[in-house]
Amino acid sequence: MHEETRLPRNGKEFALFLAIISLLSVNIIAPIIMGFEFGFSKDVYVDTLQILPFVWICVILLVTLVANPIVSKLVPKFVQPTDGFNARVLFTILFSVTILSILLTVIGSWIGMGEISMDPIRNFFYAWPRNFFIAFWVEVLIAQPIARFAMKQLHASQARKTANA
Repeated sequence: MHEETRLPRNGKEFALFLAIISLLSVNIIAPIIMGFEFGFSKDVYVDTLQILPFVWICVILLVTLVANPIVSKLVPKFVQPTDGFNARVLFTILFSVTILSILLTVIGSWIGMGEISMDPIRNFFYAWPRNFFIAFWVEVLIAQPIARFAMKQLHASQARKTANA
C-alpha cells in the first residue's frame, strides 16, 4: 500500500489528507445533522458555523488518538493481502465512521450545547443511526474521494518534478 498514489506516504502528506477529509466532513456533516435536529434554517446554519472550529479540533484529536489506532488493528482482521484497494478503503471508512459517529454523537452534542448533559446519551439510539448514515455517505461519496484525488495529484506532481530533475 506504500506505493499507492491515492494515499499519503509520509507525515506531512497525512496531515494534508486528514485536513482535507476533516474539513470537508465537518463542514458538510455537522450542518446536515443540525438541520435534521433543529430544522433547516439560516439561524441553525449560522449557529452551526460558530461551533464548527471546536468540532473540527475534536475530530482531529479523535481521529489521531482514538480512531486510527483502533482502525489500524481492525482492518487487517477483515481484509486479506489479496484484497484490492477499494476493499481496504471501504473497511477503513466503515470502521472510522462507526467509531467517530459513536463518539461524536455524544461529544459533538456536548460541544453544540456548550455543556455536558445526559441528553445525548439518552437520545443516543435515536440520533446515532442517522448520524452514522449521514457521515458514512459523506465520507464514501465526497470527502474520501476528494482527498484521494488530491493525493494522486500531489504524487503525480512530485513524479513530474523528479522526472524533470
